Formats: sequence, structure tokens, C-alpha cells
Amino acid sequence: MNDRFLRACRREPVDATPVWFMRQAGRYMPEYRKLREKHTLLEICKTPDLAVEVTKQPLVHGVDAAILFADILLPLEPMGASFEFAKGEGPVVHQPIASRAQIDRLRVIEPEEGLPYVLSAIRILKKGELKVPLIGFAGAPFTLASYLVEGGKSANFAKTKKMMFGAPADFKALMEKLAEVVRRYLRAQIVAGADAVQLFDSWVGDLAPEDYVEHVQPHVRHILADVAKAGVPVIHFGVGTAMLLEAMRDAGGTVIGIDWCTPLDLAWARVGHDRAVQGNMDSCALLASREVAVKHAQRALDAAAGRPGHIFNLGHGITPETPVDNVKAVTDYVHEATAR
Repeated sequence: MNDRFLRACRREPVDATPVWFMRQAGRYMPEYRKLREKHTLLEICKTPDLAVEVTKQPLVHGVDAAILFADILLPLEPMGASFEFAKGEGPVVHQPIASRAQIDRLRVIEPEEGLPYVLSAIRILKKGELKVPLIGFAGAPFTLASYLVEGGKSANFAKTKKMMFGAPADFKALMEKLAEVVRRYLRAQIVAGADAVQLFDSWVGDLAPEDYVEHVQPHVRHILADVAKAGVPVIHFGVGTAMLLEAMRDAGGTVIGIDWCTPLDLAWARVGHDRAVQGNMDSCALLASREVAVKHAQRALDAAAGRPGHIFNLGHGITPETPVDNVKAVTDYVHEATAR
């Protein structure tokens, strides 16, 4: 197996900088769009053979890791919070959390019972001809809580913050339940065969550092301190986290994800060179010409300066409009430019 990605996670020497892309399996690929003509997103997630097929599709680009095709919201349904993906709106939670009674009714699930299809997909992938490491993942408690309380996407997370500031005991109870579910879920993915896992805290960058430390960090630490004992790399990622990097580092993670708004060299110095980092090309640079995309890739490589422990990625996910050829071109360029 190509273990370039795993070696970089451990800050070991590599023959070239490893590359993978968040949302590397998805709507920019014609093969995926063809599947979506016949199946909903949730149908693909819940059908292991389809999830396996989509997970493997982007490997044609030569990336150094596969990430399981799933969605961060999947644990919510077995917990008792049903949702759907509404056309043009994204995820919609049917009964947003607005009371302590609703929080108390949420179930702390066992992944083998509530999310067996995810674990089945991992097992199938690991039994097959996968030649690169497989990354499992989960959404972090604050990001999941924000979907539950807001009922979907939000511009300012007003309802979530109202609970966090105005009913802190209720918010803590919600975060504790979510953290325990996520902890069990990541552990189960590792047992099923995931070679690494990533915790996505996509919306945590909307918090002030003091509020992150008080209301979020203890719950993330609960997850990551335990998952670290499983012995596989753990990537801790968020968006808009320039002011949270030290607090996220202290919460845990073998690898800290860096978004595109923070210079990678400065972020790495703040996180500490005893951690690996992942990032941090702006995903929108992939929408331009190949030359522009390569220029932005080189910017991230220059900032990493060849230091052991850099995993090349975007600062967030690939956008649906991305030309497939640009993904392949950047992957090849990073490998060729860093070959050693």
C-alpha cells in the first residue's frame, strides 16, 4: 500500500508530499453525477456498495488517500433527529432542538446498531484492492449541534449561540451527548478498518476563542484523547479558525487542518512543528486555469518549505464546478515538485 499519507501524518520522511482533497468524491466528477441521477445522497450513503464505488472514483487522479463517502449528519437520524437534504437548501432538520426535553430524548447510539452501513462500507473497502489508506470521519459536536439547533445551515448561528450563552447547562448536555456519539463512531470506524480519521468542525470558526475554550474544547478533547489511543492518525479540521489554532491543538489531533485564510507557515509555527499540518490551497483556485491552480498549489508548498509532516489539501472542500483535469494536474504537480 502507498503509505505516503500515513508517514506524513507521523512526520516521517516521504518520497513526495502526499495529496488528497476534501470532498474529492463528489459532484465535480461525471461518474458521481451519473449515480446521483438514479440515487439520492442518503441512498448512496446508506448503500455500502454505492458508497464504496463513490469512495474509489477519485483515486484515478493519483491521490494518496481515499476518504469514505458519507455525510457528517448521518449520526443524527439514529439519535432521534430526522433530517433530509432539500433541493437547493441543503440539510433540513425536521424538528430543530429548542428545549431541554428534546435534548434529553436524543439517544446515545452504538454505531454498530445505528450506522451499520457506514461500517460495512469501510470493511468492503479494506477487503478490496484499495492501494491507499482509507480515511474515516465524523462531524464535531459544535458543528452537529449548530445543525440541530438552527434546523439547517445558518449565517450567524444565532439560535445556537443563544442556547450556548443563555442556557449553558442545556448546551453542555447537548454537546456531551454528541461528543460521546462521535467518540464511539470514530472508534468504530477504526475498528472496521479506517487507517486514519478526520474530525470536521466546519462551523467552529464562528466562535470567539474564549467561547471555544469554555463551551467546545472540553467536548472535542473527550473525543480526541480517546481516539488517539487507537493508534491511527487523527486530523482535526475547521474553517475560519485563525484565532483558534492553539486551542484546537490543545484539544487534540495528530494533524491540524489549516484553512486557506491563514498562511500555512505562520499557522504551523503557532500549532508547533511537533504536529503535522494539512492544507491549505483555496479550493476556488481550482476553478481557474491550470496555471493559476498550480501557482496556488506552489504557494502552499513554499509555506511548508519541505518540512516533514505536510499533507497537501485544500482549505475546505472541492466545489462542484471544479474541472476534473485541474484536480489531476494539481495532484501530479505536487508529487513532481516535491519528489525527493
